Amino acid sequence: MTRTLHAEWTKLRTVPSTGWLLLAAVTATVLVGYAATGTLDIQHCQAPWCYEDTTKLSLVGVRLGQAAIVILAVLAVTPEYGTKMIKTTLAATPDRLTVLASKLIVVTGVTLVAAVVGVLGSLLAARTVLPGNGFTSANGYPPLSLGDDLTMRAAVGTVLYLALIAVLGVGVGVLVRDTAGAVTTVLMLLYASPVLALLVSDPRWQHRIHRYSPMDAGLTIQTTRDIATTTHIGAWAGLGMLAAYAAAALVAAALVFRVRDA
Repeated sequence: MTRTLHAEWTKLRTVPSTGWLLLAAVTATVLVGYAATGTLDIQHCQAPWCYEDTTKLSLVGVRLGQAAIVILAVLAVTPEYGTKMIKTTLAATPDRLTVLASKLIVVTGVTLVAAVVGVLGSLLAARTVLPGNGFTSANGYPPLSLGDDLTMRAAVGTVLYLALIAVLGVGVGVLVRDTAGAVTTVLMLLYASPVLALLVSDPRWQHRIHRYSPMDAGLTIQTTRDIATTTHIGAWAGLGMLAAYAAAALVAAALVFRVRDA
């Protein structure tokens, strides 16, 4: 297993796109969150009529940054099928589940590092800019801090969310075996359901779509205010919904990988 892990790590780190995609994930997460909090003004949002969830807003960039993680996860799998190098990989390590597990560990590992950096950077950026816009303790907005249980939950949950997105990307990549097809499939799964909810007029169906959407359900973990009235599913239950999607993709990938020709 150690030898296979080293081989997969070597493959991933020597691909030029890996560093750029990780940088894009972190940069998009931080900059979008900074823009969202930096353009918010207390004059347009005063309690009790308006009480902004500044923690959730600071982490909104994950919705864009996750696209880079999806591409990274898929590229850890599909190019070997395009170049037929998968045959060489399986000749060196005949145990296919070991190969799949090694790819998953490596991709998830680098994703966790990028996720931690992106989340901490987003919270730090928001903590820096929000007081200047009037979001102070005097106005009912204490500084963002990981010492706050709900903020900590949102931060940890967001890191786990991105790790699950990486697992989903690897699973779909193994199933589809084509870069464009796999990336499109995962991005459609993430972004199409919120758009569909906007096109549906029935509130019950809107609720169901949001509740079972991998992105909307998973990112419920970021909510720290008015959770009962503003979310369609519980925070950890929502992350569990995304985990179910990722697990289903991974199990299907493992089953197919074992029986399908390279």
